[in-house]
Amino acid sequence: MRALAPASVLLIASLVSGPGLAQVPPPVELIPAPPASSAPAVPAPPPTTLLPQVPAASSEPPASSEAPAAPPPQPKRPRRTAAIIQALDKTTAETLRFEAPIGQPIRYKDLIFVVHVCEDSAPELGQRGAAAHMEIQSSPRPILGRATPPTRQLFRGWMFANAPGLHPFEHPVYDAWLIGCKSSPAG
Repeated sequence: MRALAPASVLLIASLVSGPGLAQVPPPVELIPAPPASSAPAVPAPPPTTLLPQVPAASSEPPASSEAPAAPPPQPKRPRRTAAIIQALDKTTAETLRFEAPIGQPIRYKDLIFVVHVCEDSAPELGQRGAAAHMEIQSSPRPILGRATPPTRQLFRGWMFANAPGLHPFEHPVYDAWLIGCKSSPAG
């Protein structure tokens, strides 16, 4: 007789309900928002600056003494209502892709994700990509008979979908990265 893998046992336990079987919590759950308070300001993404073009060297003096034209304004990055995040549990090799609405805490196992801003790149820039400012906290679930460890902040900063290694989330058990941004349908 072949033994079942631990992930299969959990899946079977979650599908079959009966006395004595452990109830498995959902993989991702929305955490109710705390009462409104003065939240810390979210830093703006790093500005993108374009270097002015240098005209080719010429032996003629400039035709007029007008001031150089001001550079064109930078295009705005559209802000979205949710971030799409993919998480990996390294011990079970379980991956899950989920949406995290802006400002609402989302729990994945022992991690809590709070996305403050999710922006797509401006179409005028000719690049595709998303950037999100988020917090990831460790908050283990309470176990009967044991003291619950305090919540710890594991990551706070910008994640970029096109460069996941630029500001990576580093944890011995979990891995998470930004996939993109999403807007909820109008209406």
